Amino acid sequence: MHVAFPEPSRRGGAWGSVLGAAAITLVLSGCGGSAEPANDASQAKPAPKVDIAPSPEPPKEEPIAFPTACANEGSELCVPPNAFVRRLCAAGMPEMALALFAKGTPWVRGYLARATEAWDASGGPSSSNKLAFEEEVLILEKRTPNTGGMVVSGASGSYDVLRWNGSCASLQAEEIRMRVPPEPLHAEIPWRKLDDDVQEALLKDEKIATRAAEQKKECKGVSSGQTNAKCEKAQKALGKAIVAFVRRGGALPPPPALP
Repeated sequence: MHVAFPEPSRRGGAWGSVLGAAAITLVLSGCGGSAEPANDASQAKPAPKVDIAPSPEPPKEEPIAFPTACANEGSELCVPPNAFVRRLCAAGMPEMALALFAKGTPWVRGYLARATEAWDASGGPSSSNKLAFEEEVLILEKRTPNTGGMVVSGASGSYDVLRWNGSCASLQAEEIRMRVPPEPLHAEIPWRKLDDDVQEALLKDEKIATRAAEQKKECKGVSSGQTNAKCEKAQKALGKAIVAFVRRGGALPPPPALP
């Protein structure tokens, strides 16, 4: 019997193909065996919680009682304490001004040497109205210029003052004088902004009650910030009656502490 064998060159090529395929299979299986499984997000450890302490609240300032004595005993000027002045100017309370201007209070009054613009160096709200010539104000603080020890001509300092309407203003020393004029003027008093108990006390005065009724009649329908000739005249008459009442020692409710 005759058996046919493949030619050597062909047999070697066939075996090479078989061996090559086997090698590729081994390599692929080896690579597959070394691959690590992907991380499972569900198995990841959560980040530790960090407790953040709440920031402490700033300390609340205590109310300041209405002063009755000079902050600087023995000084040439009797002025209220600085802490009270700071809150007074920030509040802009007209009823507080009436209490400070009341008859018998120790605070020093000043009078405008000329008309000037109203501005407040302490940063509080100031009135847009000009300070009139011979307007009465109350001295809150005297500011001495820092000249570094040198003598500077004209460097006389400035004053922080309170007006009758409850706003504060800053004046140069030459803009104010202490001599009382024959008829000192005053800032317009905002009747509508006065506390109810202060209005009730003022209305017990017959003249103020009459002026308040006239002001209500003439200013009816006039919105805040607007006016007409009759309304303006009635407001000035009411303010003049209030100032006269306070100057002669009319009774007012005790002033509250400043928040």
